[in-house]
Amino acid sequence: MAPGEPIAEPQPRVDEAFDVVLEPASRGTPAHALSEIRIEDDLFAIGRGEAPFDESPPEAVAQLSRRHARIFVEHGCVYIADLGSKNGTTLNGTPVRDVPARVRGGDEIAFGSRLAYRVQFVPRRRRIHAAKQVALTLVPVREELGLEPIELTQFPFLVSKIDDIFARYRPRYPHQVNYVSRRHAHVFVRGGAPFVEDLGSTNGTFVNGQRMGDSAIAIKDGDTVAFGGTHFVYRVSLHGDESESTLTEMAVPAQPDAQDERDSDKTTFVGSAHSFLDIFCVDHAAPGDDEINADAQADSAQKEQRGEVKSKRGKWALFIRELRRAFIGEDQRVTRRARVVTVCVLLGFAAGGLALFHAGSLERRAKSLMASGDYAQAAVLSNDYLRMHPHDAPLASMNTEAVLKADVPRWLAAVRKGDYEQADSIIAQMEALSEHNAEVRSMLDELRSIGKLERFVMSRGGPDAPVRMYADEPRIGDILKHWEADAGSHQRDLDRIAGYVPEFRDPYALALSHLRKLQSDDSVYLAAIDRLNASVVKSLATDDLDAIDAALKDYADRYPRLGGLDRLRADANAYASLKHAMTAKSLAPLADWIGTTTFSTPPFKDRWAELSAHQLPPAPVMAQYAAVSDAWRNGRSAQAIDLLTKIPQGNWTPTLQGELAHKKAVAAQFDELQKTRGSGRYEDTLLSFYESIDPQSDGYFAKAIAPDIAALNGKAAARGQALMTHAQTLWEQYRTNGGIGGSQRLESDVSDGFRTQAKRLSDARDASVRGMRMLRQASQNGEGDQGKWNALSKEIDDEAALQRRSLQDLRMVLDPSLLQAKLNLIGGTSGEAQRAP
Repeated sequence: MAPGEPIAEPQPRVDEAFDVVLEPASRGTPAHALSEIRIEDDLFAIGRGEAPFDESPPEAVAQLSRRHARIFVEHGCVYIADLGSKNGTTLNGTPVRDVPARVRGGDEIAFGSRLAYRVQFVPRRRRIHAAKQVALTLVPVREELGLEPIELTQFPFLVSKIDDIFARYRPRYPHQVNYVSRRHAHVFVRGGAPFVEDLGSTNGTFVNGQRMGDSAIAIKDGDTVAFGGTHFVYRVSLHGDESESTLTEMAVPAQPDAQDERDSDKTTFVGSAHSFLDIFCVDHAAPGDDEINADAQADSAQKEQRGEVKSKRGKWALFIRELRRAFIGEDQRVTRRARVVTVCVLLGFAAGGLALFHAGSLERRAKSLMASGDYAQAAVLSNDYLRMHPHDAPLASMNTEAVLKADVPRWLAAVRKGDYEQADSIIAQMEALSEHNAEVRSMLDELRSIGKLERFVMSRGGPDAPVRMYADEPRIGDILKHWEADAGSHQRDLDRIAGYVPEFRDPYALALSHLRKLQSDDSVYLAAIDRLNASVVKSLATDDLDAIDAALKDYADRYPRLGGLDRLRADANAYASLKHAMTAKSLAPLADWIGTTTFSTPPFKDRWAELSAHQLPPAPVMAQYAAVSDAWRNGRSAQAIDLLTKIPQGNWTPTLQGELAHKKAVAAQFDELQKTRGSGRYEDTLLSFYESIDPQSDGYFAKAIAPDIAALNGKAAARGQALMTHAQTLWEQYRTNGGIGGSQRLESDVSDGFRTQAKRLSDARDASVRGMRMLRQASQNGEGDQGKWNALSKEIDDEAALQRRSLQDLRMVLDPSLLQAKLNLIGGTSGEAQRAP
């Protein structure tokens, strides 16, 4: 792929029925100083002596070489080739070097740093004089050499020693064939007439005995053309259809006639055209196998060279004489002071000359290193040169190329290995090598961005890995924001890197693929995350955990690559346990929850922060409560009760008051139990006390009476059976009377019907909790059968939990005090032990 040709998205081809228009683009040269150029032929020459540049203002074409570049049409596409010009040719800022670059509408081509044009394609206008069919024969002048005529019917035709047309003579004339270069010259048609152009050959191309210069020359019937000297010399014989055609393009040449076919053993027919793409490729190795033909050096060229050297020497001598005359005049009686001044001035000129020579030496050495492929050292020298000449555009372009060619392959190797720290270190080294070259900085930023992209994609498991909620969104957003801020500029810089370093093309294409995947994830998955997050926040505002659970199931089915749903699900479960702890008749469950559980997703963290600020006891209160729990857990009941009474009041006060009553009752009953020890009523009092405590929160007291309870195992089982039978009776009464319906929950007060049913449900639950506690104790000691009562206990618990949830769903309808009163009548949540004695 040619430098400057985009990788990501191929653009439409240019049809041959279009002309190429070059519109002046101001770049240091006023646009009004140049005129628009319309190219109607398949080949257009760009050079200081070529039309229309030969009539342009000198300052506009100062950086043009005589043989600078060529624009040509090949298979309906437009290309530009640089011909080794001094100041270079760029396409959209990317140098065009060894290989022609594809040109598209809207591209900018520049010759040097000042002369630039914008390329446009316009419909081809009909020409006044239609093109004629052109064909010619190159007839050998020296018949004794046994050369065959060359019949040209299609163009362009490349003169090359590796082509069989000339290579066939190598066994007889090895030296003469080597006088012809690999890309020696070519014959093409312009404006209906044949032209020949030398391609910078070693031994030159001659027309009518004169060595060609940098421009193409039209050849006429009877002209002589020689390639590389006096051996391959041909006379031009023009022939073909002289009738005019109405076509705007050249007609397809006719096949040789019968006479030609009879002489085909003595004539070489070239029936197919060569490719401009091959003609204008630069082959650095080509001159190496050419032989120098001393006879081919024209005397006029030698004289011109000697005259130029003599003229330069004469100018320097004249300059010295005039300088001497200016300081000391014609008078030979020169003062010593005048001589000193003269010497100082000359020394100053010498120092300046040395400085210029040193700078020029840096430039020459840098170019030599580039040619030899030592890009790292070329980058060092070109950077040093730019320190002194920061505005030298060709050297800046050389430095850019050297830096990228030297270190982008190393950077790619580091990225492929996943060593992104090393990749960043290489970019830092590249920045040091281009410290004085501003144009390379944006390209290094692009490499850094590509490294960041690949690091992210690989760290999450590849482009098809799950999109992790609350983890990937910010990084995807940052990457896409950077790219979409100026996608065109980013792609141009990346195209330039790919033009300099071909092995960057595949990683570049892969990075664009990853970007497109992230853009797809942004439009699908990140949008889904936003919707799910909003749904969770809305449901948390009303504590609708069922809606959250339904949403998580829905999104898991619809978005298979959506990761992080397990974190939301875990937080939803933790939030349910928090709400359960908040409705308990003690702060103990809440204290346990705070000590062991945290949230990991933003919506639940935000909800926790809101609850902490407005509903939950503050940290000092929880610290005081921790002291209460410690005293109670270790049997210091009086201290626990005293500390409990000193906790500041708040919306948690009703819960603390209920807990205070419970603790006072437990402490009093335990004291009373000790007084009845040894009496006949001890066993009944012991069983009643065991029913009233919670083995977990009242663990000290449960442990204290455990041996006595174990000794009364039979009575404990019987007591449990009696309590469960009582619970069953209450439950049947509750169900027989229809439970608690929606209309009762919506009542604007507590009706007798609601109160009665709520009491039956609460009492049934209280009896089942106490009975199951006794039965579990009996089972631990080998007696009792609690299996048949488990289902009953679960039914009662589920109904109590259902009624509480249904009431809480009406929080926006019922008065808060009425809602709390109804909840209190229903009793605790599922699984909560009734602690009141």
